[in-house]
Amino acid sequence: MSPVFPMLTVLTMFYYMCLRRRARTATRGDMMNSHRTIVSNSRTSPLNAEVVQYAKEVVDFSSHYGSENSISYTMWNLAGVPNVFPSSGDFTQTAVFRTYGTWWDQCPSASLPFRRTPSNFQSQDYVELTFEQQVYPTAVHVLETYHPGAVIRILACSANPYSPNPPAEVRWEILWSERPTKVNASQARQFKPCIKQINFPTNLIRLEVNSSLLDYYTELDAVVLHGTEDKPLLSLKTSLVDMNDLEDDDYEEKDGCGMDGLNKKFSSAALGDGPNNGYFDKLPYELIQLILNHLSLPDLCRLAQTCRLLHQHCCDPLQYLHLNLQPYWAKLDDASLEFLQARCALVQWLNLSWTGNRGFISVSGFSRFLKVCGSELVRLELSCSHFLNETCLEVISEMCPNLQDLNLSSCDKLPPQAFGHIAKLYSLKRLILYRTKVEQTALLSILNFCAELQHLNLGSCVMIEDYDVIASMIGAKCKNLRTLDLWRCKNITENGIAELASGCVLLEELDLGWCPTLQSSTGCFARLARQLPNLQKLFLTANRSVCDADIEELASNCTRLQQLDILGTRMVSPASLRKLLESCKDLSLLDVSFCSQIDNRAVLELNASFPKVFIKRSFTQ
Repeated sequence: MSPVFPMLTVLTMFYYMCLRRRARTATRGDMMNSHRTIVSNSRTSPLNAEVVQYAKEVVDFSSHYGSENSISYTMWNLAGVPNVFPSSGDFTQTAVFRTYGTWWDQCPSASLPFRRTPSNFQSQDYVELTFEQQVYPTAVHVLETYHPGAVIRILACSANPYSPNPPAEVRWEILWSERPTKVNASQARQFKPCIKQINFPTNLIRLEVNSSLLDYYTELDAVVLHGTEDKPLLSLKTSLVDMNDLEDDDYEEKDGCGMDGLNKKFSSAALGDGPNNGYFDKLPYELIQLILNHLSLPDLCRLAQTCRLLHQHCCDPLQYLHLNLQPYWAKLDDASLEFLQARCALVQWLNLSWTGNRGFISVSGFSRFLKVCGSELVRLELSCSHFLNETCLEVISEMCPNLQDLNLSSCDKLPPQAFGHIAKLYSLKRLILYRTKVEQTALLSILNFCAELQHLNLGSCVMIEDYDVIASMIGAKCKNLRTLDLWRCKNITENGIAELASGCVLLEELDLGWCPTLQSSTGCFARLARQLPNLQKLFLTANRSVCDADIEELASNCTRLQQLDILGTRMVSPASLRKLLESCKDLSLLDVSFCSQIDNRAVLELNASFPKVFIKRSFTQ
């Protein structure tokens, strides 16, 4: 190999480090001139009595294991006093998120990650809770009853949800954060992180979680907020902290990578006219662009303020083909989108999940942005974006003719009539409607006109009246469908399954968890196994009727199976599971929790014979 290529790699990394340092120093200013920083320690006056309160209400969340029409395993169980704690185990009275581990990232339905996602943003789900009284928080305790360790960030909001007057400004402040860590115990615990003091009272707390390191679903029972009515007295002490010694991730957290006012960074401040640009202007344009690809979005905006040459590079639309704004949900507003408009004419992937709530993004601001930046969009993530209304979906359908991937997960405030506009997106290949109010008429129209669909998620869509009709339309129109999520669909029968199995022979992933109207005695599961040989993931969660004959059909016909969930069945024996494991060499996840014939001894024996398979058997104490 020519020595030019290693040298080019070394030069690329050298210039990348120079640009990253230049981006840092461009905004540190006077802070870098001093190697001392002030650290605040709070001391509560004895006269300022502490208020202890449980959550009054759950006002928002991204997902939950339970049903929209039940209280079992739902986020609403976090309100009020503990139901389970200090007991340990799997209890329906707790709050449970939809996923755990890395299994969902390994499924055919998994989406590719966005580039430029900050390393310190690893939140996967969230829940927001209100409390009766606003206080200056001194502690937040989370009562975890099963597989603890998912909470990685706790935030407080300045807005009072119970105030009749909207606040002039809404601020979010991080009270505590930590990278995901493995907790080697599944027993209950009272999680008591050491939180930071903030300078405003709050009664709105947000927990963000990452369940990727968990062996099973985490279960939360209650949240306790400790605080004082009056602002605690502060005593300042000076701590010798060398700012040069801070790691990049630490600096990004303090500088507010996720919380800083990005509109300030997006604006083109006065650009320096230094004597030269070092050697950057000697490099090929394409090489500088390649180096800049490694910078985070805030770094890119900082660097744009250093000189005209780098401003030109940092504003090049090619740097914004993939734009992930979810990590900055707490500060992203209309002004931020306006500053980004000129740079995003070529954006293809856009992630606005979790953004815009509580008035941060308006319908008009979102519409203006898409009218400028929507023509090349291929992927649009809008999970939990509660600013969306019918006008927004109409704008998406008109301004994004090339859209292939649309995620509206947990946009539960969208009115049912809004979903009809999705039928105009004829190129759609992926559609996520989990926990939305889509109705049968609109969904039938979408299926009729969006015949290229490959991935469809209808989990927990409670407004659909007849899932057999939907399944029949899917089987007739969506011949290329690879993944289908019907989690908790309330009325699909063997007739709908027959239509699906005969029409969607390419299916690789099928979730029929908690579908109570399906019965093995009708032959529906055996039909699935025989007609869908490409299945890699099959969830039959909580179907009591799954039996040995169904497992043996899977073993004979679905040898590519990688994940199988048969939680709760009473009719499956260890012998049929052994046949399955011997036949399906790629099987990596097998959930047999609450399967009455599968005891601990059987699981240990299967684990000994098939050590590469994660066999889960949950319990209740």
